[in-house]
Amino acid sequence: MKYMILVYGSQQAYDELAGDTEAIDRFLAEFTGGLAETGELVDAQGLSAPASAREVRLRAGVPVITDGPYAETEEVLAGYWIVDCASPERATEIATALSRAPGPPSRLGTVIRPLA
Repeated sequence: MKYMILVYGSQQAYDELAGDTEAIDRFLAEFTGGLAETGELVDAQGLSAPASAREVRLRAGVPVITDGPYAETEEVLAGYWIVDCASPERATEIATALSRAPGPPSRLGTVIRPLA
């Protein structure tokens, strides 16, 4: 079964990490490499800081475009891993290990969603 593991952060967390990402980069390379070695990794991508995001919403049928960050949104999607593993319990083990990454912790932790 395939699962998407979503990791959340904030613009503040990105700002705190600016220029000092060596420990987290090393952790994520080892973590993702380990999943590749077990054959469980399907895909993984980190996302750029929320300040570089763009939102598109329709208002009365007209697109309204807003550049980030968004004052009303504290938590944003920071990255994801898609894994193909034997059970929801294994996906939970993977998400738990990912939650131990160095850097500012997220109040939301990680979210696991089965792919439809």
